[in-house]
Amino acid sequence: MTTSIHINVDQSKGIINKNIYGHFAEHLGRCIYEGIWVGEDSPIANTNGIRTDVLEALKDLQIPVLRWPGGCFADEYHWKDGIGPSEQRKRMINTHWGGMVENNHFGTHEFLMLCEMLECEPYVNGNVGSGTVQEMQEWVEYMTFDGESPMANLRKENGRDKPWKVTYFGVGNESWGCGGNMRPEYYADLYRRYQTYVRNYGENQIYKIACGANVSDYHWTETLMKNAGQWMDGLSLHNYTFAHSWEEKGNATSFPENEWFLILKNALIMDDLITRHSAIMDQYDPNKRIGLIVDEWGTWFNVEPGTNPGFLYQQNTIRDAMVAGLILNIFHNHSDRVQMANIAQTVNVLQAMILTEGDRMLLTPTYHVFNMFKVHQDATSLPLFIDSDTYQYNGESIAQVSASASRATDGKLHISLCNVSHNEEADLCISLSGLVDSTHIRTIQGTILSGNQIDAHNTFDQPETLAPASFDGASLHEDQLKVKIPPMSVVVIAIH
Repeated sequence: MTTSIHINVDQSKGIINKNIYGHFAEHLGRCIYEGIWVGEDSPIANTNGIRTDVLEALKDLQIPVLRWPGGCFADEYHWKDGIGPSEQRKRMINTHWGGMVENNHFGTHEFLMLCEMLECEPYVNGNVGSGTVQEMQEWVEYMTFDGESPMANLRKENGRDKPWKVTYFGVGNESWGCGGNMRPEYYADLYRRYQTYVRNYGENQIYKIACGANVSDYHWTETLMKNAGQWMDGLSLHNYTFAHSWEEKGNATSFPENEWFLILKNALIMDDLITRHSAIMDQYDPNKRIGLIVDEWGTWFNVEPGTNPGFLYQQNTIRDAMVAGLILNIFHNHSDRVQMANIAQTVNVLQAMILTEGDRMLLTPTYHVFNMFKVHQDATSLPLFIDSDTYQYNGESIAQVSASASRATDGKLHISLCNVSHNEEADLCISLSGLVDSTHIRTIQGTILSGNQIDAHNTFDQPETLAPASFDGASLHEDQLKVKIPPMSVVVIAIH
């Protein structure tokens, strides 16, 4: 069967917020220390303590927003421990992740310096679980107030005269779990209290993000929207993709064929979650003022053998690339409500962009998908209708092809496609409705990321096993594109 896709080129579903391509860096395992921060005295090449190779790779990715310091770590993090001379900073045990000593050498100044280097927006997650209202209020003042005050003066004493621009601030994290095991009714009241003191200073306007639901907890969303909606700008959602369950996550490599299918099937749950949470939000916010912020998502597998279980270090295969492509397409197609997403996590943890080992670094298949798809950032989402062939396995089936399309400000069209079948190529017929004249199309270019086995991945000895390549499997026939995509492939087509 041929998969048919109809794209209305001359219409619009709104703008795909570039922040959908956001990232998440928690004080967890080797994400911050070694992955991002090595210190200025490290033999590993660095820029003001930030790993230079990682910094350059993330610059190339054009990451728009970076979430920090957690995650579960956020609700045991006390920001004053991470300012001032590094040798005087308090040490603590990271009770959530591995029981290791946290020396607080990477704190507020270092994080905001990193964001300035990356030219991305910081998304700071405040401590509600074990922190006070005063502590949160003073952190915002320390970062953003340009005037005379104890916190502004303290910032200046620590070497930063002018305040930073901090737009995104999360009031607690996973308050239903590691952030305090709260009921939604209790957290809604607590959120209303804490957010009161997350103040706007001068021209800095803060976008306040409330802790939202865990997966399908629709009661949480209902309660927060009903009782606290008018005081929030965004509401978060967390959802991870496992092979079977939280208890049976499956392996990142050397997994059976059925787990290839299960992971992709489970990744598609994101579409239903966004649809149902959005429907609840629509009842209280029909004008969609409040953004749905999917600030933790990605695959979660068993850790690599021989590594610290609390470090959540896993390999990254072509299957992870497929998940990234599927979910980014889902976000594009829900761009009216989804205003930010932050994949977990940036380096060395869960579905990472980058893996490091000493002074070596590699780019994962997920990194390559983000790099290929970045053309959609702040582009106009185009209405798309798809009638896909099915991918069947052991009596179950899902759509074989996932797609989304956008129009950039320069008029270029971009179509992102995923063929999730591990053994069948996909034949596509894409009709482009609304073209003034198809003869005006000058070039059709494509990029592909594809694997030759279901757990194909990059290693430090073979870091280029999976890398984007030129794709020439698309041809134009009047106003129709004929496309042939090999199995387990992600493709982006650019029409000039």
